[in-house]
Amino acid sequence: MNRIMKSKNSGKEEGEITSVVNRRLFLRSAGLATSLGTIVLSAACSDDDPDPMIPGTGDTVDLGMGDIGVLNYAYALEQLEAAFYTQVIATPYTGMTDAEKTILTDIRDHEVVHRDFFKAALGDKAIKGLTPNFAAIDFTKRDAVLGAAKLFEDTGVAAYNGAGKLIKDGGYLLLAGKIVSVEARHAAVIRDLINPKSADFAGDDIINGDGFDKATAPADILAAVKGYVKDTITGANVGK
Repeated sequence: MNRIMKSKNSGKEEGEITSVVNRRLFLRSAGLATSLGTIVLSAACSDDDPDPMIPGTGDTVDLGMGDIGVLNYAYALEQLEAAFYTQVIATPYTGMTDAEKTILTDIRDHEVVHRDFFKAALGDKAIKGLTPNFAAIDFTKRDAVLGAAKLFEDTGVAAYNGAGKLIKDGGYLLLAGKIVSVEARHAAVIRDLINPKSADFAGDDIINGDGFDKATAPADILAAVKGYVKDTITGANVGK
């Protein structure tokens, strides 16, 4: 894939987008592809394409500039979340109930859809696959897993909110809006698992007195999650 351009044919768009993303995941993405009504992947790609080049060197990953930088920023966070929930389901914590496993599996599937969508949409502009570092999380303990999930989900919502003003393309902004709403649902259900039937799902620590959620700048988000990624992520030019 060499570039992303405006489409003149929405029917063709959906076919081309779907062709580069795992079809099973796309069917579970609740209309993610159709939210990009004006964006198309312009060159033929396939699931067998090699991994994209890294826009950086060694273990330092540069997210890039402009809207591409913002999309790579989101892609990096989705990689982290997808890897986390994949581990949670692969090694369930002690005492995980069937209901909890169902919820956490659904969240995992959503994050995998988001991750794979960004990778396909970015094409050769996508950063490499990051290496997570979850050494500080005891995946055998419920409190540790749900505490980490709360951190990741609250951080994810604040990250999308903070990056929204940096996006120049209306189509990308629409996509970000659809994804952040899903992340907010994740954040709410995780908080309810930690403290059921309480007001924590929309606590004062994340929602201000005017009813608005947090919006955090990329630099602050990257600093908050750097301990969970072995790679060094540079986002100095995101949105510029």
